[in-house]
Amino acid sequence: MCPKCGAPLGPVQETSTGRKLQRCSTAGPWDPKVKPTGCTYVKWLAVEPQELDEECPKCGNKLVLAVTRFGKKMKKCSTGGWDKEAKKATGCDYVEWIGGITEELDEECPKCGNKLVFYTTSAGKRMKKCSTSGWDAKERKATGCTHVEWIN
Repeated sequence: MCPKCGAPLGPVQETSTGRKLQRCSTAGPWDPKVKPTGCTYVKWLAVEPQELDEECPKCGNKLVLAVTRFGKKMKKCSTGGWDKEAKKATGCDYVEWIGGITEELDEECPKCGNKLVFYTTSAGKRMKKCSTSGWDAKERKATGCTHVEWIN
């Protein structure tokens, strides 16, 4: 039941990033270009980890593909967990964060003349960007050439 209006919740829907949600049944169809109609309540559901056909390099147990509540993806050991009462990790602590995929292109950057790369983020967004671009984590700003061309 919707806590805002008391109506039943609609069917479970999956976003393009793999997260699952339920909207109030009185809500109109979702369109980011138009103001929502009806009740605006959204219930985000936890994404269950998927078991992978890979073994943990530390302990040899199965790895699982898990998604954080912020949508970041990681491979982690199936024996790893969290003890809420003791507030500490339990089991194997192996974690491998899944980042984007970079492929080299035979095109030159229109800004600086260096090679372009085709980059796919872990969320599935795709872009052509300059191979010299980077990120300075300490200064929290972009480095190198700033050319980016988003692909739909």
